[in-house]
Amino acid sequence: MKAIVNVSLKTGVLDSQGKAVHHALESLHFSNVNDVRIGKQIVLNLDEADETKAMADVTKMCEELLANTVIEDYQIELIK
Repeated sequence: MKAIVNVSLKTGVLDSQGKAVHHALESLHFSNVNDVRIGKQIVLNLDEADETKAMADVTKMCEELLANTVIEDYQIELIK
């Protein structure tokens, strides 16, 4: 089973990298972009057949290591 974890800054947390990319896009005349938020994607290959157990394990991984839950949100997608 594969788990895809998308981590992004919480709403209200300043995303300086996103602001820099937004400014660069504007300087390249892409004026139709309103905002840019930069995140990260983590792909995990799991030896787990039980979806409930896999979700619990990956959630624990996110809470303990993969995401800084003070300033970041995460979403988990499981793929068989």
